[in-house]
Amino acid sequence: MTRNRLSPFVWAAALAALCAAGCSTRAQNQGAAPPPPVEVTEVAAADVPIYAEYPAQTYARDMVEVRGRVEGYIEKWLFKPGDEVREGQPLYVLDLRPYEAALQQAAGNLKQSEADLQYARRQVSLLQAQANLAVAQANLVKAQQDYERLKPLVEQDAAAKQDLDTATAALRASEANVRANQANVDQARLQTTTQIQSTEGKVDAQRGLLATANLNLQYGTIQAPIAGLAGDTLVPVGGLVTPNAAQPLTTIVPLDPIWVRFKISESQYLAHKQRLHDQTPLDLLLADGTTFPQRGQIRNTQNQVDPRTGTLELQASFPNPQHTLLPGQFGRVRFRTEDRKNAILVPQRAVQQIQSMQTVYVVGPDNQAQARPIATGERSGESWIVTKGLQPGDRVVVEGQLRIRPGMLVRPIPYGGAGR
Repeated sequence: MTRNRLSPFVWAAALAALCAAGCSTRAQNQGAAPPPPVEVTEVAAADVPIYAEYPAQTYARDMVEVRGRVEGYIEKWLFKPGDEVREGQPLYVLDLRPYEAALQQAAGNLKQSEADLQYARRQVSLLQAQANLAVAQANLVKAQQDYERLKPLVEQDAAAKQDLDTATAALRASEANVRANQANVDQARLQTTTQIQSTEGKVDAQRGLLATANLNLQYGTIQAPIAGLAGDTLVPVGGLVTPNAAQPLTTIVPLDPIWVRFKISESQYLAHKQRLHDQTPLDLLLADGTTFPQRGQIRNTQNQVDPRTGTLELQASFPNPQHTLLPGQFGRVRFRTEDRKNAILVPQRAVQQIQSMQTVYVVGPDNQAQARPIATGERSGESWIVTKGLQPGDRVVVEGQLRIRPGMLVRPIPYGGAGR
């Protein structure tokens, strides 16, 4: 608030003019009508809280754009623009038939892969190879026994050497057959292990495809990601929804709390920095002149002063449980900056502005009205803080200034107050 600072020369000239006018008026008062009534208030020194006010605007800090995650045509709207929606509430339903079919296909593929895995784990080919190896090993044992029985007989000429040669050949064939079947077992074991691991990987992949198909089906019903006020929708029923669309389907703004931004100058920030960081309660004055019932607090301060305007933006939040405030409303933020000790207050309606000079009428002990120049400072409610020109006990005219002149006799009556 700008204070009027009057030089001594201005004060002297004003007092001289007022005294001259008062002398002329006293001369005219002789034999005049009864003194006119005026309402006066006796000023007194008191401790006055000082407030600062700044233009402000509400905004939605956490506004969320609603977008589709899958492609499809809108079949239903489940809300109206301007509705208050809750988190998780369905907003749009797409054509779900393609995603239901994809889910069924993924479920069938998974069952087939699980059956293949079950078959692979039975290891049928490995068991067959192991059985063949066991037969070959039994034949090898018999061939070995035949060879060992014939060898001493041939040495004693008790058996023909041809029989020994035949037994020896059978033994060598049985040994080769065992080695071949052992290789078949090793190969079957490796193939079975590879088949099991491959089928397990296929089952995992099919499970992933099934989960994806299930998610796509769920995404076909577009839900509200947060609670708040839903905006207008930009895609009609029957319109195509794509995940990469430039425009969102709608927007949702949370209303509780409501955020408010305002700017203060660099000098004001330095003057009030301590109180701002002490979480001083804020009042919000609305456009209709009322005060918002909830009080707020400063939450964030921008990290630099705007060099173009020399101002710093501050952001505050106000509880808004009834959702009274909406984003984009204008108002004024007010907070207490100091407590002025022994300040003198006069009602604003008592102060008259004459060019660059402010004056009030003071009623003296002889009930004569005198015009007195004053200097005012900050405003406190419906009153000015007077920094110069008045003393405690002065009787200041609040109502009736237009009926009197300096030096005129008046009939003072107590001021009834602004709310009468």
